[in-house]
Amino acid sequence: MSRDRIEKAGVVGAGVMGSGIAEVLAAAGIDVMIVDEAPGKAAAAVEQIASRQRGRVTAGKISADTVEKLLARIEPVEALDRLAGVDLVVEAIIERIEPKRQLIEALEKIVGPDAIIATNTSSLSVTAIAAAAKRPQRVAGYHFFNPVPVMKLVEVIPGAHTAPEVERVLVDLATRFGHRPVVAADTPGFIVNHAGRAFGTEALAMLREGVASIGEIDAILRDAAGFKMGPFELMDLTGLDVSHPVMESVYTQFYQDPRYRPSVIAAQRVAAGLLGRKAGRGFYSYDGNRQVAPPETAQPAEAGIPRQVTVVADNDAGDMQMLVASTGASVSGLEGPAPEKDGLILVGLEGHDVAGAALRLGLPPSLCVGFDPYFGLDRHITLVASAATSDHAKGAALALVRSTGRKATLVNDSCGAVCQRVVAMIVNIGSEIVEQKIASAVDVDAAVRLGLGYPHGPLEWGNKLGPARILRILDTIHDRTRDPRYRASLWLRRRAELGLALEE
Repeated sequence: MSRDRIEKAGVVGAGVMGSGIAEVLAAAGIDVMIVDEAPGKAAAAVEQIASRQRGRVTAGKISADTVEKLLARIEPVEALDRLAGVDLVVEAIIERIEPKRQLIEALEKIVGPDAIIATNTSSLSVTAIAAAAKRPQRVAGYHFFNPVPVMKLVEVIPGAHTAPEVERVLVDLATRFGHRPVVAADTPGFIVNHAGRAFGTEALAMLREGVASIGEIDAILRDAAGFKMGPFELMDLTGLDVSHPVMESVYTQFYQDPRYRPSVIAAQRVAAGLLGRKAGRGFYSYDGNRQVAPPETAQPAEAGIPRQVTVVADNDAGDMQMLVASTGASVSGLEGPAPEKDGLILVGLEGHDVAGAALRLGLPPSLCVGFDPYFGLDRHITLVASAATSDHAKGAALALVRSTGRKATLVNDSCGAVCQRVVAMIVNIGSEIVEQKIASAVDVDAAVRLGLGYPHGPLEWGNKLGPARILRILDTIHDRTRDPRYRASLWLRRRAELGLALEE
């Protein structure tokens, strides 16, 4: 086989995914037949493709001639047996294993012996699907992302029996239609749905712990860490009836590994029908397609800017000290004068919570407000209060930060504030994927950037912050919470201890 061998293809399933796959294949010069068991659905899908493509002509993004040639390559058909002469079939039917297995059995009686059969499954075992085939060596996973023409990523997943040449043909084909192929082992979630477990589940854990409100967590992760959307916004967009079952599926398939633990909050909201945008209400309420701003969480009344502020951190506290000094306040470290009775101590957190840091450093807890020194100091600072922090200290910290023109959100005590624990878990799970030989570090980073839209890939982000720092954050959270969810990947630990980058 060669990359030029795929000249004719079939797509089974004329839903959003199937029609998108047919569209990108046709755009690459491949003749495509699209079939669906529902009468008229394949023809309707082709009409939708035509409408979408002609809209691009109107917008000046593509020529009319190019679009008409693309549409001429797509043919809606009513029966599977029309696929007899294709080189490739991509199934994009319902995400249940038995219908997929039955479809493969039927296709093997129709297509030629060398035709490739690819499944667009997002979460099922390719090996288990291929077990229904007489020639499982020609079956592989080919997982696209919605919307297919826009999301330029495809996961290529060889099953236990998939022939190497089939994997190679699918990788070359993806390059041909302009997508970035990433090769993943046949494990739960493959790359994207595996690597994406930390973002939503950690946010749900913080919500359950009462660290901050839904809107506050979203705002901090957008503004301070650079995510395009907050985790609750994303779950509302995707639909909790889609995202929560994926959380449960990955958790179950990894035999209840605590790293992937779902949340009872999500399960309850699914039961209540609070699914997100499509239901008109999810974590947020919606007026049509417009998100209704949630009521603001009450914050402590701002106090005056304190005359003298103590700034301490396990690592460099220089940036915060300079920021405080810019307000005209006098700044000192632990070696400076003792804080005034109603003073303010800002404690830089690295995986710690404020209560533990104050006791460890011998500081008066009522004066201590934590801050995240690694995320958002230049735009949106996360402040952290313990149960003992006085209202005066809370108000003084908010006034101090806001006087510099920066946003500030005060959250309840949390190990690693908000961004540290989310990003450290993203890096940790990415490290696990590489350690388990599920995918290469390069493919993991590419898949997460393209498939999830994160500002950095997991390994790239770990290198940017420093593997040793990520390890310290994880170890501190793990030691404090005793929760195995935060145990560090051994691959990450070894590389951090040896001073090596997170790459192969």
